[in-house]
Amino acid sequence: MKTYYGENTGAGGQKVTVMKATLVAQDKVDTEKYELPLGPSLKLFNHSPDGFQWGYEGSGCAQLALAILLDLTEDPDLSVRLHQEFKRHLIATAGKQLLIMEMDIMAWLSKASV
Repeated sequence: MKTYYGENTGAGGQKVTVMKATLVAQDKVDTEKYELPLGPSLKLFNHSPDGFQWGYEGSGCAQLALAILLDLTEDPDLSVRLHQEFKRHLIATAGKQLLIMEMDIMAWLSKASV
């Protein structure tokens, strides 16, 4: 399961951290933490070379929506097709603190025009 989180410190690109937890045995969970990369999403669609944002419907939010969908699904076509709608529903509505869990994204995807 992945969780995407960040603390919005104001204008400019914001850092988004991904926490990935994987169950490896009945009583053991491996965790991995990394910064969500900007580069892969920029190669698909260049909304905001300055980085990610959230809490409104701007270009930095579109870039974040695309990056999260790409990171989670690893499907460039789906990510490009749905990122604007994803932005409106889950990125633009985030407050100062971003916290989006994989299960919330998967629930949204199951209702989206996939």
